[in-house]
Amino acid sequence: MSAYRKTRHNLFPRKIWQTWKVDPLKFEERDHDVAATWIAKNPDYRYEVLTDQNDLAYVETHFGVDGLNRPDIVFMYRELTARIIKADLLRYMIMYVEGGVYTDIDVEAIRPVRYFIPDRWNERDIDMVVGVEIDEPEFSWHPVLGPKCMSFCQWTFMCKPRLPVMLTLIETIMNWLRGVALEQKVPIGEIHLDFDQVISGTGPSAFTNAILNDISGRLGHRVTWDTFHGMDESKLVGGVLVLNVEAFAAGQGHSDSGSHETKHAMIRHHYHASRWPTTHPRLNHPVFGEVEQCNWDMHCVETYDHDVEHFKTLSPEEKMIQITIKEEQDRLGFEVEARDDIAEKEKEREEEERKREEEEDQQE
Repeated sequence: MSAYRKTRHNLFPRKIWQTWKVDPLKFEERDHDVAATWIAKNPDYRYEVLTDQNDLAYVETHFGVDGLNRPDIVFMYRELTARIIKADLLRYMIMYVEGGVYTDIDVEAIRPVRYFIPDRWNERDIDMVVGVEIDEPEFSWHPVLGPKCMSFCQWTFMCKPRLPVMLTLIETIMNWLRGVALEQKVPIGEIHLDFDQVISGTGPSAFTNAILNDISGRLGHRVTWDTFHGMDESKLVGGVLVLNVEAFAAGQGHSDSGSHETKHAMIRHHYHASRWPTTHPRLNHPVFGEVEQCNWDMHCVETYDHDVEHFKTLSPEEKMIQITIKEEQDRLGFEVEARDDIAEKEKEREEEERKREEEEDQQE
């Protein structure tokens, strides 16, 4: 424990963590190329990936009887089957035990980690570095968007080890999961969660609430999102350095997130590993789809809500007609998209063939 205490009161561990299905030697080319940016930009950092094959061993080692002696945490992790829940928990466990940088497998490093902390701040005064992801508090009234309209990013963040906020977050998630299992009357491994439950229970909303509560406890007064709304520059509050939205979440098309070409942008999130909503679906209206498709555009959201409310007033026959029309539109759209994909692949094949023939001609 003394080594952890010494690190916590000095510098962040020089280590980058990722979690994925397989180890780096088995990465697909896309994952390899993105992950390699972290090593290239940070040659003085150690790098480790926990996988679906060794994650449980890690949890048992550090939270079992020879570690922190938290059999409840080990049991919970062992029983869980929802991959996204385990992925969220695992990143918090790693950051609690060892600290360093956590980043998702589909996040590209644009600038070295040393730029995470601007020169005007002293690293020894900082316990955690996070960035704004969504800064749209004007949607706080909305039943679907409200709970997730103000959040810090948890696809990339940096911690010193043994921060109480990380352990508190783990325990809060465990209590929530037990409540869900009790409500659904199933074991932990059989619970069913939709998209918003994941976001609020273990994802960015849970992460954000834990940090705000921790900062409030440190300062002795309630700290709300107002402190971090509309930030142009980083802020250090209660030991947490909060970077503006461009740092970790540029180019989203909302939250004044700017672009990846500015000096503030540290990473680029490619989202190709973000497929978990297929097993934890969003609220999807049979005619109007998902309100998230509005991407935080107020006029679009208000129109969506109006259309949904109007749909409720229709007769069952009128509703079925609209649903049938939508399904046919989706089918035709899928066919067009499929044809476009085939045409694009054929074009690529012809281009490759042309280049090959040119190379053969040159050799002759």
